[in-house]
Amino acid sequence: MPRIAGQIDERKSEAILDAAMSLFAEKGAAASMEQIAKQAGVSKQTLYNRYASKVDIGRALAERRSDAITAPLRSGGEPVEVLTGFAASLLNKLCGPDGRGDMRGVALMSPSAPDLAEAVYHAGPGESLRRLSAWLEEQDRLGRLRIPDPVHAAEMFTGMVMGHGHLRGILGIANPIPDVPSRARETAERFIRAFAP
Repeated sequence: MPRIAGQIDERKSEAILDAAMSLFAEKGAAASMEQIAKQAGVSKQTLYNRYASKVDIGRALAERRSDAITAPLRSGGEPVEVLTGFAASLLNKLCGPDGRGDMRGVALMSPSAPDLAEAVYHAGPGESLRRLSAWLEEQDRLGRLRIPDPVHAAEMFTGMVMGHGHLRGILGIANPIPDVPSRARETAERFIRAFAP
């Protein structure tokens, strides 16, 4: 059955993003649009219809990851449960093999494609931090936590969650995957004790 004009096949978009993620991790900014199209099994025209440049692809990849990591912030639960979920999501996305490769890919491309690295940061980690800051600000407003500087507190929380795991991942150093549920819960509980009203 032919598609309706303007209808987008989301499977092709996902195939493009998956191919780009794999190639960026392997080759950094040297990955070409042609290679991405070939690995995704789509024509170059299909690729360019969806993403005009590698910057657009990088932004879309980062947005997809940020949406997944910050999903717990939209759950409406108790602060300890929300922060535990956020921490577990962050650890699972960034400390697993795929996450380490993705971070290494961004690090590889940063010197040769600073516009791409900046787009990835702002749409991904920067957006996740902004969402966490907004959530913390709301918890302060509701009197659940006392957060005088939500931006600083958001950076502090993500740093507590990640430790040096992200750095080892970027450098390709063996990185034992933590006991995610325990680490996430402990970090959330310690953070909440520090910012209790």
